[in-house]
This record gives sequence, C-alpha cells and structure tokens, in this order.
Amino acid sequence: MPPVKVPKELHALHGRSFLSDQDLSAEETLHVLEFTRALKEAQKKGIPHRLLEGKTLAMLFLKPSTRTRVSFETGMFQLGGHAINLTTDATQLKRGEPLSDTARVLSKYADAIMARVYGHDQVQEIQKNSSVPVINGLSNYLHPCQILSDLFTLYETKGKLKGLHMAYFGRPNNVSNSLLLGCTKMGVHITLYTPSRFNEEPLVWKEALQNARKTHSQMRIAHSIDKSIEEMDFLYTDSWVSMHQHEPQTWIFKRFKEFQVNDELIKKCKPGIKVLHDLPAKREWEITSSVLDGKQSLAWEQAENRLHAQKALMACML
Repeated sequence: MPPVKVPKELHALHGRSFLSDQDLSAEETLHVLEFTRALKEAQKKGIPHRLLEGKTLAMLFLKPSTRTRVSFETGMFQLGGHAINLTTDATQLKRGEPLSDTARVLSKYADAIMARVYGHDQVQEIQKNSSVPVINGLSNYLHPCQILSDLFTLYETKGKLKGLHMAYFGRPNNVSNSLLLGCTKMGVHITLYTPSRFNEEPLVWKEALQNARKTHSQMRIAHSIDKSIEEMDFLYTDSWVSMHQHEPQTWIFKRFKEFQVNDELIKKCKPGIKVLHDLPAKREWEITSSVLDGKQSLAWEQAENRLHAQKALMACML
C-alpha cells in the first residue's frame, strides 16, 4: 500500500473549522469518508501515516468525555502530532477568564482547537476568537464528529449512502439534529420516532429540508411505531437523558419506553437490520443488552470509527 496522503480533492478543507454538519458539502463529505477508509486500512496494516508531525491540538472540555477525548488524543498521536487535554478546572476559565480570551491564547500555542461544550454559542465564540481551525467535539445543539463517523459506518457497511433508510428512536437531541442534517445531505431517508411532545429544532428542520430538496431524501417524524419500520436498513438510538437535563427518572422511562430498541422491535424489521448507538448506553433503557451485544449491533465498530473519521478530518484541516 503506498504512503497515505491527503487527497487533492480535500486540500480545500485546509484551515477550515468544523462546527456543524453543514460545514462540509455532500461531495466533501464523501471524499472525507473515502479518506477515512484509507486511514483505517493503513492503521489495520500497520502502515505509518504521520501526516501531522509537529502539530498540536488543544482539546478544551467544558463537559466530561470518554470517546471524544480518547479518539482525538489517540488520533493525533497516530498522525504524529500531540494533543493537550484541558478541562475547566485545569484552566483559568475556573477563575472567570472569558472563553474568548482562552480561545485567543490557545490559538497562539496550538494548530487547532477541539472543544466539547454546553451551548453551541460557546463553540461559536471560540471559533470567532481563534486564529486556527476549531472542531466542535459536541455541543447541546449538534454532534457533527459523531455523525461524520456514523455516516462512515453506514458507508462501510452498505457501500453506499444514497437511498438507505435510517430510523432514530427516542429523544430529539444534538445527535438527532446532526443525524437529520447529515442524512439528508447525503441522500439517506430518515424517520424520527419520538413521543408527541418532543419535536425537532426548527432551524435544524429547515436546514434539513433544504438538504432533502437537493438529494430527494425523505424525512419525517412519527409518534408511534408504524409499518415504515419494515423499510429500515439501520436503527439508531441514544441516551434519553443528557448531562444538562434533570427530569425525574421514572417520568423519562414511562414517556420513552415505547421507543426502546429491543428484541420485539428487531422482529418487526427486515432481516439484516443493523443497530447503532453512539454510547454511552444506559442498558435496559433506550436499548436492551440483548440488542446492544447482539449480532445486529454496530455500536462497537461505530465507536472505533470515531478515531478514523476524526483523523481524516484533522489531517485535511491541518
């Protein structure tokens, strides 16, 4: 296998930030997924791909993380670069330094900033005051790095994206927001199964509709499980409770239990159905252990693919 290089089709990503799924066009996304496959294959074969020698990534965590931190830090190491882990308690943010000032300083030291924040306005504030590329490692509004790797998981599994059918079960959140944007951008049909009082963000829905008009993908919300479940190629679920939400546990379970991904739901689907979960999972809540650990689960490959997709993204940006 020849040395891995950033494809010329992706040179235009150099110096750009990635805050939203909309920051990459459909064509650019497809090229990133192909590059992800090349990097994953190189990693499996032990072929060095130290494309970021001497580069530094500052990782700013305003909320805790397992997968985001480890995948970005390992990714930078494998690319030949270095990652610095910073939490609120380990910075002057704890003493009241404005986020804008922190961003200005970090961009003088590092070649890129990855930030995992609460409000989406926080990552926008970082990008506004940074002189280097900024990556959204998660905000309460969007989770674009997760969905980029999820699209790769679909692409790796089926060899295509356009025309696939995706179902998301549970609570509309940053993951479902990014799924709507990513799927419609790439021509994947998507249905959100959720209780009636929980609806999508209006701006996300508007942007997803604009994507869908270009790709002819279908998007809909269903408040009960209907016959369309038989068309699905993938089922996706996520935690019913986010870090910033504090509803009573009994209320949440009662409200969402109809949308649990379990063996009964799998029986209603066509043979070969695959299940995704971005983790961490609360077993026996949004998904049962029998499904998460079953042959239909792609959750562990999905988690691994965060590493490869983010390496592709960073290599292009830097």
